[in-house]
Amino acid sequence: MNLVRFEPWSIADLVQRDLDRIQARRSGRSGPETPVSDWVPAVDIVEEKDHFLLRADVPGVDRSEIDVSMEDGVLTIAGQRHTEQHEEATGVRRFERVSGRFERRFTLPETADAEGIAARSANGILEVSIPKQPIVQPRRITVEAA
Repeated sequence: MNLVRFEPWSIADLVQRDLDRIQARRSGRSGPETPVSDWVPAVDIVEEKDHFLLRADVPGVDRSEIDVSMEDGVLTIAGQRHTEQHEEATGVRRFERVSGRFERRFTLPETADAEGIAARSANGILEVSIPKQPIVQPRRITVEAA
C-alpha cells in the first residue's frame, strides 16, 4: 500500500506563484514581489577531509550562462537556461522542462578557503570545489629561565 500525501494548498500556491510571475513579466516589474528564480537546480553537498564538493544539476545550461561568486561567506550559483524554439506542428505537444533564471545561495563555514574555490561544468553537472583552510596545529612553547 502506497501512502500519498495530499496538500491542496501547495497546488494553489504553485498556481498563484506562476500567475504572479506571468503578471510581473507582462508589466515589466522587478522588485521584492518578483521571484529571483524561475527554477531551482537540485544540489548535492559532500564534505571531504580537505574540501567541500557541491554538485548541481544544470542540464541544458551553457557554461557561459553560469555565474559562481563568493561574497561575505555566501557562495552564489546563478545562471539561465534559454527556451528552445519549436516549430509549429500538428500533434500532441508537451513541454515540462523549465527555462529561465535560477539562483542558489549557500552560507559557507568559516573553515572554507574562499580564495581556492574552483568550478567546472561537464555533462549538465556543475561541480564547485571549496577547499578547507589548513588546521592550525597547537604548538608547545618552552619556557626559558631568565
